[in-house]
Amino acid sequence: MAGSDYRARAAAGITALQRWYRPRTGLWAGTGWWNSANALTVVIRYTRLTGDGRCANVIATTFTAAQSQHANFVSTYYDDNAWWALAWIAAFDLTMESRYLKAARTIFARNTTAWDHSCGGGLRWHAKSTYKNAITNELFVTLAALLHQRSPGGGYLTWAQRGWEWFSARGFIGPAGLVNDGITLSCQNNGATTWTYNQGVILGGLAALSEITGDRGYLTQGEAIATAALRGLAPGGILAEPCESGATCNEDQAQFKGIFVRYLYDFWRHSRRPGYRGFILANANSVWDHARNAPPQSAPPQSAPPQSRPPEFGLHWAGPFDQATPARQTSALDALIAAAALAP
Repeated sequence: MAGSDYRARAAAGITALQRWYRPRTGLWAGTGWWNSANALTVVIRYTRLTGDGRCANVIATTFTAAQSQHANFVSTYYDDNAWWALAWIAAFDLTMESRYLKAARTIFARNTTAWDHSCGGGLRWHAKSTYKNAITNELFVTLAALLHQRSPGGGYLTWAQRGWEWFSARGFIGPAGLVNDGITLSCQNNGATTWTYNQGVILGGLAALSEITGDRGYLTQGEAIATAALRGLAPGGILAEPCESGATCNEDQAQFKGIFVRYLYDFWRHSRRPGYRGFILANANSVWDHARNAPPQSAPPQSAPPQSRPPEFGLHWAGPFDQATPARQTSALDALIAAAALAP
């Protein structure tokens, strides 16, 4: 399938996503604070890939309006902070406006205060919590590496390497090669859920560290995690969140799969493992063919058919469609945008 087909599908999905956007708040209605950071990231990645600027105004609008909820995009949840910092790095890359990079640096400085000496280092999940979870520390490594690439000499590389060395030595990665949710107070792997985004975010940091240092060892470590994820979290080759079997995933968990694909694509740009490309394209195709709300029966199989209502995407990428929410839409768009970047 041509890249133009995936771009058309992503464009239609972006139109649907923006029905939830509220300029007054700068956020996407019906979803959470950190989820809106990911929705913004998706809009930015779409804009940068396609040059379609019809939604570009939301960047400045959100930067101003959303701070009424949390000034400087800083809250007591360190993972939420990092999602916003990554969004502002993406905004800086698109616009080259220094205020966005400054915001990301401010957020990162705040998050360094969460690093303490329990279990030998690492960030706490929340200001009033002692829990050290995977996602907060993966985001810290990835954010530090990306900041170094844009602000060399700020100590970010030291933080990125220190964060990864601690993370990789602390047992977050279980015996199946998958990253579990966190570690216990006794500093052991807690055996909790292997969410898809925990397999993905760290790939962004490892790819950046490899690019910065020239050390392909970081890619080898990332490939082990990615291979375990494709083997253990994608029945039939289509990504599925552990909560999809039996229990119902909440709005946060509905966001996770797209994040995995986003960072798998970023990692593929350095690793070039052909299996990753095929996996992303297969998942994007399945999103369109099986997770879309009421696809027209008469539509040509390999085109984006005209529709009176923009396409909405559900939780289950292998189908069937369940319901439309901004987190589900954002997650599916991550897959479609990555496919558009990969296709000829």
